[in-house]
Amino acid sequence: MEVHNGRGYVYSIQYHLVWCVKYRRKIINSYIEKSLLEVFYKISKDNGFSIIECNTDKDHVHLLVDCSPQHYIPDVIKALKGVSARLLMKQYGEELRKQLWGGHLWNPLYFVATVSENTQQQIINYIKRQKEK
Repeated sequence: MEVHNGRGYVYSIQYHLVWCVKYRRKIINSYIEKSLLEVFYKISKDNGFSIIECNTDKDHVHLLVDCSPQHYIPDVIKALKGVSARLLMKQYGEELRKQLWGGHLWNPLYFVATVSENTQQQIINYIKRQKEK
């Protein structure tokens, strides 16, 4: 785990984030996943946090993010889910609306857990194995 220096503080804050596609529809195929990951990395760069690990399965997303103490986790998730939904609906709207009536891409619920240096590698391995059955 990397330790960062802020103005007057030192920190190491990582979160494991998970959320699902609305109605658990299996819509994340290879080209949607590619677009989704590009969007996530751009959002993280624009908002000053980093994505350590990211993977998807057909109906959900896992991320391991590294944040500063100034990042309010609901705002981070709102940015990731909101911007990605808007851009994916714009790019793949016709295809997605066939399965997602109402125009919502993501389920409003999410899971968040803090990560310690003792569990970080376990979580990274878990995220990497998401497509394995």
